[in-house]
Amino acid sequence: MKSTVLGLRTCIIKVANLHAAKAWYTEAFQAEPYFDEPFYVGFNIGGYELGLDPNGFNEASLSNTTIYWGVEQIQNEFDRLLGLGATEIEAPNNVGGELMVATVSDPWGNLIGLIYNPEFKLE
Repeated sequence: MKSTVLGLRTCIIKVANLHAAKAWYTEAFQAEPYFDEPFYVGFNIGGYELGLDPNGFNEASLSNTTIYWGVEQIQNEFDRLLGLGATEIEAPNNVGGELMVATVSDPWGNLIGLIYNPEFKLE
């Protein structure tokens, strides 16, 4: 069976204080952000995206981190996972340029992120 999932691409961490989180992750991963805006900070860690998102942080939540899996056809994959019993969390949407993301919850409550990123290149 040929998988339509391309592999791990992005880990998004929701943070309460973007400025403090950016400083901490810069030190922890010994890398400067390549993308630094008030709505998102992105690091390239060995060819993979580590993103800090100040939107939607919930101190009581266990789901402040989402791992995103690369796909070519995000709507098709999103629909396929829903057909397998996943629950929609975030429908496919554009987050800038050609980048699209979506999130579902598996039948056990775990988050699965999907990302279409035509710019992604493994180092």
